[in-house]
Amino acid sequence: MAAEIQPQPQARKPCLLSTIEGFQEVVSTAVIIPKEDGVISVSEDRTIRVWLKRDSGQYWPSVHHTMSCKYSCFFCISLYNQINHEYMIIQFQHLSVFHVFQEFILSEDYNKMTPARTYHAHQGRVTVVLFVLEMEWLLSTGQDKNFTWHCSESGQQLGTYRTTAWVSGLQFDVETRHAFVGDQSGQVTILKLEQDSCSLVTTFKGHTGNVTALCWDPVQRVLFSGSSDHSIIMWDIGGRKGTAIELQGHNDKIQGLCYASHTRQLISCSSDGGIVIWNMDVTRQETPEWLDSDSCQKCEQPFFWNFKQMWDSKKIGLRQHHCRKCGQAVCGKCSSKRSTIPLMGFEFEVRVCDSCHESITDEDRAPTATFHDSKHSIVYMHYEPTAGNLLTSGTDKVIKVWVGTICVLYSPRRLRLFFLCLFVSFFLYFLLVWSLLWTLVDRVS
Repeated sequence: MAAEIQPQPQARKPCLLSTIEGFQEVVSTAVIIPKEDGVISVSEDRTIRVWLKRDSGQYWPSVHHTMSCKYSCFFCISLYNQINHEYMIIQFQHLSVFHVFQEFILSEDYNKMTPARTYHAHQGRVTVVLFVLEMEWLLSTGQDKNFTWHCSESGQQLGTYRTTAWVSGLQFDVETRHAFVGDQSGQVTILKLEQDSCSLVTTFKGHTGNVTALCWDPVQRVLFSGSSDHSIIMWDIGGRKGTAIELQGHNDKIQGLCYASHTRQLISCSSDGGIVIWNMDVTRQETPEWLDSDSCQKCEQPFFWNFKQMWDSKKIGLRQHHCRKCGQAVCGKCSSKRSTIPLMGFEFEVRVCDSCHESITDEDRAPTATFHDSKHSIVYMHYEPTAGNLLTSGTDKVIKVWVGTICVLYSPRRLRLFFLCLFVSFFLYFLLVWSLLWTLVDRVS
């Protein structure tokens, strides 16, 4: 049974600020309006709503738009222009033969929504839409396994690329024009986009389940991918060394990933309602490759498929296990201990060999993440970095807005460094005051 990791006293727990209710169906997508006390939501009941916070502290809809098409099946929202207070609301509709998505312009007072353009992009259900303001591109993927990009100014389709599986995650880097595409096969593909062409850069796979969420940090140049296998992988794209760091802290499918670059913290959520805030301002270690062996690499007892050694030693074969710290193949007797290894991403207790267990110190076990319960099964998550607020929508048809989600974890090493700097500062201050007093007494005498 996995151990529950308790947050350290220095961490702030997310506090529930507001709840938004009244939906007939699940809210599939919602975003916090930057620099405004407002929320845009799109629900599977075919409604698009703009919620503004009143003086009473409650959210009330200033726009309530119902789509006429009864076959509407999936929605997404992409911010359009934060400078001019305009927003692009992307809505997907099933229109008998093909799938389209529509663009709306939201007025500056958030009380009117005007249809702007319809995009004919896919022959299957649209899965992800991403707007790139700097390039004026609209990227989209669908269950027809096509990745397309349009010009948002003219509405013209610029290009398309055929993927191996339908895409469930999409991110874009403006500087290099790289698109990061995560699909149902668990693979992440990097594509180089031009104005009217696309080329494959590379692909990498580390998940055993399908990719459910992607998050890109353009400053550190790392890509985070979440999966239905409950794991998160941090891919060091900028380092060009193929480094992949695993983060194991969820017990269910990852539903959303957000990165706060100013505090270097990753926020992740899962369908069981868990919210984890990871401290990424630490030196993390890559998990080792699992070694292959026909016998225990500690006691040399044969494993159950090693018939020759079993016959020669007249011993029954044992089951094979692996130490999560060194990667060696060991038997159950030589790996009876469990431990957390936060710097390797293991916030829950995992199997380690006896020798590695002895080498792990209490400082090595210091958690690098805090765990919180949203108390509803999360479908979608959005983080607004300006105010540091977090939004979650769940299967209970409720939107929750959280405040104070960003916290700072202090390791024992950092605490020692802090107190050392504090001591040196007081000591220097004492010397300065003493020298001034000595000079003053000397002048008086």
